[in-house]
Amino acid sequence: MIEFDRSLGWKALEDRLAATVSPRQRSLIETVIAHSKAECAYDLEGLMATLVEDPQYHFWSFGADRGPKGQQAVRDYYTAFVASGGAVISSPKERIIVDDMSVCHEGTLTTLASGKIATVRGYTVPDGSGHYLLRMRNTVLWTFDDRARAYGEDAYSVILPDAWEPVETSELPDFYVEYLTKIGHPV
Repeated sequence: MIEFDRSLGWKALEDRLAATVSPRQRSLIETVIAHSKAECAYDLEGLMATLVEDPQYHFWSFGADRGPKGQQAVRDYYTAFVASGGAVISSPKERIIVDDMSVCHEGTLTTLASGKIATVRGYTVPDGSGHYLLRMRNTVLWTFDDRARAYGEDAYSVILPDAWEPVETSELPDFYVEYLTKIGHPV
């Protein structure tokens, strides 16, 4: 069984929270932690509760913004993201910067996904029916309203088409197999 720790997405944030004194900055970090946990739990309502009424997402890649704009578009994005089978992520934070209006974090995000999803995302995997660990460099900037709800995400990502590693079916984690089965994409 491969090691795939989805909680890495919030562990470094929890460490930063423990070292943060400012109540405002603590509330911003808590929002990002709640968002990360909801994302990994496929909890759409919990995730949307961390956002303002009219969230604006900016997914920057090669100079183009491909992020959803508005509550319904963001809701639709996350619904499709989970339904696609590509919502299994591990996002350790190598650096976290916090001020009274923003949180910024960066690291190498890893997705566990099918070859079909890998191809759609621009990876050069050899087998669409296989499963892969897909890696990309990712920086996310968050800004917040006065109630510590996020205006959305400004994510800057860079993939290298060959930054993948095959995973044998026998090595897939149980939670991933259960997720795929639940959404109608059995392994």
